[in-house]
Amino acid sequence: MSETRKIDVIIPTYHPDEKLEKCLRMLKRQTVQPQRILLINTEEEFFHSKVFSTLKQGEIIHITKPEFDHGGTRNQAAAMCDGEIMILLTQDAIPADEHLIENLIKPFEDEEVCAAYGRQMADKKDNPVEAYTRIFNYPKESRIKSKEDLPKLGIKTFFCSNVCAAYRKSEYNALGGFPLHTIFNEDMIFASHLIEAGKKIAYAADAKVWHWHNYTAKDQLKRNFDLAVSQVDAGGLFTQVKSESEGIRLVKMTLKHFIKKGQFYYIPKIITQNGAKYIGYRLGKNYKKLPKKWILKISLNPWYWK
Repeated sequence: MSETRKIDVIIPTYHPDEKLEKCLRMLKRQTVQPQRILLINTEEEFFHSKVFSTLKQGEIIHITKPEFDHGGTRNQAAAMCDGEIMILLTQDAIPADEHLIENLIKPFEDEEVCAAYGRQMADKKDNPVEAYTRIFNYPKESRIKSKEDLPKLGIKTFFCSNVCAAYRKSEYNALGGFPLHTIFNEDMIFASHLIEAGKKIAYAADAKVWHWHNYTAKDQLKRNFDLAVSQVDAGGLFTQVKSESEGIRLVKMTLKHFIKKGQFYYIPKIITQNGAKYIGYRLGKNYKKLPKKWILKISLNPWYWK
């Protein structure tokens, strides 16, 4: 049944590298093939993917950097697609196997599921701390989330990531798509609208991608500042749930894990990075009280404030 669905894949790109090449090669191997793979690329001069030209269903749209918007650019691509299900990937998300699309669209057999997101994994050898913390947000067990889960899950009820996510196009259109001119976090903001509308979000643990970053503490501070700003500006359910407790629980679990393994040398990194996350998040939650010059230095996206 799922194999007959019309599926579009959208990938925003900017300065793509070998990870995009790997992503596209894995998409060519999928057991369920999309009808369209649409790349919406920022700055044509930086796009040099030879693999893309070999995709029969591949299309590319070039935009300029001033035209890019986290939500608006994805909406622009979505407007060009007519599939029943729309899959969003980032250029550095590499499908772990040939069943990614197959497993990501399975939850849509439940008509109340309007969004699904996949499992992100990190290489233990490259970044063991990130590999462990990924398990916290992306466990091995799938689940369906709805408004009834808010008291128990809090902000994680509408956790969703456009690194690897799928949306029922009809509901995406009905809710007006992703928010425009958001600094970050367009995926969770839209997911919160789905939950508020009484729809369901699926976490598809079998839909796996390799995706991680080696952020510095400074990067983490800036990223979490922007994350909190997006939540403040979005309002709605974000004002009714707390997320700090989840962060504290993650730090405790991570410290316990590496202490148990006797890998004490990771403790300074865990404390430093998570401390930076917390400081960034608290500053972002109170950004309206900060001087503009501070904000421009703290934000990962200074263009947003101009």
